[in-house]
Amino acid sequence: MAADKSRNSTPMDKLWQENTAERATGEAALMIDVAGFEGPLDLLLHLARTQKVDLSRISVLALAEQYLSFVDTARRVRIELAADYLVMAAWLAFLKSKLLIPQQAKDEGPSGEEMAATLAFRLKRLEAMREAAEKLVNRDRLGRDVFVRGAPEHIPHTSRSVFEANLYDLLSAYAALRQRHAITHVTIEKRQVWSLVDARELLTSLLGDIDDWTALDQYLLQYIADPAHRVTAIASAFAASLELVREGTLEIRQDGAFQPIFMRKGTGKPVLGQPDQDTENE
Repeated sequence: MAADKSRNSTPMDKLWQENTAERATGEAALMIDVAGFEGPLDLLLHLARTQKVDLSRISVLALAEQYLSFVDTARRVRIELAADYLVMAAWLAFLKSKLLIPQQAKDEGPSGEEMAATLAFRLKRLEAMREAAEKLVNRDRLGRDVFVRGAPEHIPHTSRSVFEANLYDLLSAYAALRQRHAITHVTIEKRQVWSLVDARELLTSLLGDIDDWTALDQYLLQYIADPAHRVTAIASAFAASLELVREGTLEIRQDGAFQPIFMRKGTGKPVLGQPDQDTENE
């Protein structure tokens, strides 16, 4: 990694010399000699990425011929080396063609400058992938470079619970606990209802004493005094009085809405639909 950093900081005039030395000590390199450039192919890609070489001056035909000559030599030694250079040469040829073709108005494809930027991005990504792979290979491995301790070490683990609560939380928790265990007996008192039969019997027994108009509430004082019996007594007495009016045993009248109801003894004739004329006049 230190060698890579030092190479990145090397001036451009020394880059070709270092690359040539590496190829001389290592495997064969594809040397390009075209108009405007002379040197290894990977250096040409580097110069194209940094826009320090004019791709329009490079001959694609000469590049292809030199690559085929290199492939004939490299296939006897290492065929994958020729494949690496094939990708570089193909990209350079494609960039060259994009620069030579005139830009059309309706052409929606990328321009030569855009393709050069794409090539530079892919080269940077390839370089990052190679650096990451080198880091993975050179990292320490368990059992080879580093070793675990043979005897296990007992590490005690002590936990302590800390509760934070105020008086309100304490009382709420206690009340919830008591509520779950408390047994409550609920007794619903039976409601006393005055039936229509009882109301009818009461009104029938009072008919002999009712000669003139008398308020209905006057005869129910002893029943409506209790609030628990007031509603059922008035409702049952009114319903029973309507039944007696229909039979002709009782007559009732009311001067206005929400006014007291008056009653008196009837004529004994059943009411079929229309009230008696005398009763209506009164």
